[in-house]
Amino acid sequence: MKLKKELGLFDVFAISTGSMFSSGFFLLPGLAAQYTGPSVILAYFLSGLLIMPAMFSIAEISTALPRSGGAYFFLDRSLGPMMGTIGGIGTFIALLLKTAFALVGIGAYASIFWNIPIKETAVVFALAFAVLNIFGTSKSSSIQKVLVVGLLVVLGAFIVDGFWNIFSDTNASIGFNKSNYTPFFTGGFHGLIFTTGFVFVSYLGLTKIASVAEEIKNPERNIPLGMGLSLLVTGLIYVLGVFVMVTIMGNEALSKDLSPVATAAQQLFSWLPAKTGLYIIVIAALFAFASTGNAGLLATSRYPLAMGRDKLFSKKFSKISRWGTPVPAIILTASLIILCIIVLTEEGIVKLASSFQLFIFMAINFAVIVFRKSKIASYDPGYHSPLYPWMQIFGIISSLALMLYMGWAAIAFTLITIILAYLWYMFFVRSKVKREGAIYHWFALLGKHQHDELENEFMMILREKGLRQNDPFNQTIVRSQVHFIDNAKFEDLVQNVANSIAKELNVDRTSLNEEFLKTTPIEPALVIPEVSLLYAKKLDINHPVLHIVLCKKGIEKPVEKHGKINKEKIKIFFFLVNDENNPKQQLRMLSSLIDIAERDHFIKDILSLKIAREVTEYLLHDKQYISFPLTKGEPSNIFINKKLMEVKLPQDVLVVFVDRDNTSFAPKGQTVLLENDVLTIVGEPKSINKLYDQFIIQT
Repeated sequence: MKLKKELGLFDVFAISTGSMFSSGFFLLPGLAAQYTGPSVILAYFLSGLLIMPAMFSIAEISTALPRSGGAYFFLDRSLGPMMGTIGGIGTFIALLLKTAFALVGIGAYASIFWNIPIKETAVVFALAFAVLNIFGTSKSSSIQKVLVVGLLVVLGAFIVDGFWNIFSDTNASIGFNKSNYTPFFTGGFHGLIFTTGFVFVSYLGLTKIASVAEEIKNPERNIPLGMGLSLLVTGLIYVLGVFVMVTIMGNEALSKDLSPVATAAQQLFSWLPAKTGLYIIVIAALFAFASTGNAGLLATSRYPLAMGRDKLFSKKFSKISRWGTPVPAIILTASLIILCIIVLTEEGIVKLASSFQLFIFMAINFAVIVFRKSKIASYDPGYHSPLYPWMQIFGIISSLALMLYMGWAAIAFTLITIILAYLWYMFFVRSKVKREGAIYHWFALLGKHQHDELENEFMMILREKGLRQNDPFNQTIVRSQVHFIDNAKFEDLVQNVANSIAKELNVDRTSLNEEFLKTTPIEPALVIPEVSLLYAKKLDINHPVLHIVLCKKGIEKPVEKHGKINKEKIKIFFFLVNDENNPKQQLRMLSSLIDIAERDHFIKDILSLKIAREVTEYLLHDKQYISFPLTKGEPSNIFINKKLMEVKLPQDVLVVFVDRDNTSFAPKGQTVLLENDVLTIVGEPKSINKLYDQFIIQT
């Protein structure tokens, strides 16, 4: 059972942003200031810059492979199960630590006003968020959006009021004092770099969205856009908010304060009744920690889900409930978070989580290089990282440098985690998993072994993603040529179709014929009984070309399986030619043809059709087309004897096909429409439904 795709762009932004505003803003500025002084502002800025390579890399891989599991899935499919196990277990632990820290923050800030135990309160919230996540991602995400909106409003007010008081001279006790910034680097260069790594954990929520990529609608747009907007908004609030804290409090007071935002707020919001500003900030802090805790539990629970699917954990964790959520994985995650809350301290959690995450970011940046070098045809990201490979190389080097500055305790934790995960792989995983990563496809260029099943898996993912908005699939179907034949030899059929397409495209017929006959690595993913998809690529053609051959008796085609050549009877052939400069588009269009061929009763239905237009309409039968005759006395009468350009139609539809006197053609703007013409129109479903109501239901 698959996870439901329920998350849109704002959900992506809310999960990512909500995962960052907690400890990073409400607790860490005070802890970080003791290492570098007022330059803590610069440390937050540098951390935001240094996470960008990882963000770009994760966005690229997530749009190519939108699957639960985030870093685990990426590393497993790129570097193999061993690195996947290390990355999955390590990232799972790092996210557990960060989520536990956020939930402890709820108790800490709530205890400012209420006499309640901190850790017990955190445990209660962990249980509450677990229940919320069990009953549905959309419900959890709805709460997340409310929390994030409220949080951004309050933090925006804090920054605006802070700047007003600092620079307007309306509050004599607050103003920009240069002494608060002298010295700017209290710990020198070493202190600044250490602090940059220390506050790096503040931005880790940015990448949590990869863990729920499988549940995101239109991931190729929503993932990179949502992550980019989240980083921009979060970075601005961090830098401007910490500037307000440093200016109002001074470095000495700031470095000793574990709730600096609350302290600064007591000197702001003078236009409100006494302590109202403090109450607002405490409520915002509770929103922030709750948002991070909820998003953290949501994202972290997808790691055991993905690892259970791949036999790295027990298969029990891969089960999806009737609510569309991984209940066993959520229960495991919540239990471990509660354990972390009870056992660990706050500052140690931050260092450990940051250090291991830097290691993971190094591996993910390398994974992008591996995927691209592997030349796997079905690796088809909707977003490509800029400045490849220099962006990834910079990300690897900068992450390594920050790790070294984090100190031996953090490095030791990373090494111990790697060793334990490796032992888990050796004794529990290796005997169960017969899978290799994309790196073996890179090695294959040097004559080494590759794992063909990986291409099939990527092809299945590509099929699930479907076409992109600018893919000319409908137009290609409309322009396709349909051939009805009684019998033929397979080789003769391929040669005849190749000759016809070669003449249409003005390309070499011999090479086209050879390409149609060539077996490709992804063919096992395209096999459907009695259906064959043959495809080729030619340089600089204007548009894809599709020929469809229907033969009720069937044509024997040689098929190679496991090194043996057998013959199968094929009744439907698709011949597709795409531009060589856009090979990924060809795979997406092939995938859509497969989806059509997998319809119930496809063979029977399509072979029962008599004319080319009926075949075209059947293939387009997905609520994105409409076909109707122009008849006097009917609503369609308004088209008769008019030029196509004079007819008023919705902007997002196109008349692509006119059937007249048993011949079909693609009309132009000057084409005069005649009585008894049959129009075929493609477009957006909403507009097609309007045309259906207007010209068919009333007919």
